Amino acid sequence: MNEFLLIFRRDFITKETQPSPEELQQHFQQWQNWFGSLAAQDKLARPLQRWDGQGKLVNSKGVTDGPFVEIKESIGGLIIIKAKDYNEAAEIAQGCPVLHFGGNVEIRMAV
Repeated sequence: MNEFLLIFRRDFITKETQPSPEELQQHFQQWQNWFGSLAAQDKLARPLQRWDGQGKLVNSKGVTDGPFVEIKESIGGLIIIKAKDYNEAAEIAQGCPVLHFGGNVEIRMAV
């Protein structure tokens, strides 16, 4: 088995695309169900952890505080899974709840 990083992105800025409080509660339940399913299948390479909404960007000009409002689509979270190859990792990613709100999942394999 290989380890793959799944990075979840979606538009957190555009008002019209944001879920209502009720939709958000249902969405969180979908995430919990999906994570539970991955854990039950022994597909999580490490325990889930939460990430803060802050951040820093470091470049040759210095350090900038996040989040980065000029970026429409931003990272909402990430996990590390176990899969045999990119095809299996993509199959797992297709069940990700972020897709329900127009988001996407970037997949990277550890080498």
